Amino acid sequence: MSSQIPMRVAVVGATGFQGGAVARLLAERHHRVRTLTRRPDGDRPPLPGTEFVAGELGSPADVRRLFEGATHAFVTMPLVYDAERVRGFARSIARAALSMGVERLVFNANTRVPRAATSVAAFETRRAAEEVFRRSGLPLVVLRPPVYLDNLFSPWNGPDLVNEGVLAYPLPADAPVAWISHRDLARAAYAALTGEGLEGRVLDIGGAVSLTGPDLAAAFGRGLGRSVRYVPLRPEVFERSLAGLLGPGTAAGVAGIYHHLAAGGDPLLLAGDDGVSAEVLAVDPAPVEEWVTRQPWQVWAGDSDTREQPASSP
Repeated sequence: MSSQIPMRVAVVGATGFQGGAVARLLAERHHRVRTLTRRPDGDRPPLPGTEFVAGELGSPADVRRLFEGATHAFVTMPLVYDAERVRGFARSIARAALSMGVERLVFNANTRVPRAATSVAAFETRRAAEEVFRRSGLPLVVLRPPVYLDNLFSPWNGPDLVNEGVLAYPLPADAPVAWISHRDLARAAYAALTGEGLEGRVLDIGGAVSLTGPDLAAAFGRGLGRSVRYVPLRPEVFERSLAGLLGPGTAAGVAGIYHHLAAGGDPLLLAGDDGVSAEVLAVDPAPVEEWVTRQPWQVWAGDSDTREQPASSP
């Protein structure tokens, strides 16, 4: 029904990559979208059809203003890895959503989460937020994506891919991973917001296909029309580079996922789900080759000055 009647969606995180993709898709499909921003009018990402509410996630009053009139919500937490801060964000969101009678809240954990507790902040802060939302009694759907292809269209990867045929990423070469794009996330989020009977579901989105590093390189090679080889990047190298862009605390939080896997964490954590989520949501991620062919890789041709910059999102 929600896909026929326009929703009024509070999107937490729409000024970021994942939330922005969801906001754009919702606006394309003629739903009303609102998000918080701390940025001045002239310094916002291009999000046609999105209403910006001045404020920040740490202010319960600002969050309440964001949710005024909302019928649905989509939430991606910022790159914050302090458990109490994240719980505080989640409590403010839950109270505001409950006060507005939100019909469904979709939480993008932005990563898979292991079954057992770990010492990895990237996992445990998202687990904590999920628990807050669940205990609140909100109609909740949780999406847990694997790794975003969009991380690879970046100054960190683009020049070496285009100029040298090298795909470097901080995952073991033999780790099976179900890669998806931000657009695939948006399509899954839309299905989770509008589908019937999904309340209470936790979905490891990403489809059935898992690729090792060499498999991923081969798919990129087919999309680029050239030979590509995979090089597993050491997580500590990735973290140091990321720290230059995001600061050491955030970099450690993001890189914690890759340190965990490199140290022998669950090797199937990021793998495909045998098509369960694709069947439930009626959304199957696009093949890697298709995503590759859609990207304007020529922007990186001959570019060697930006190769020390890390991927833009975890």
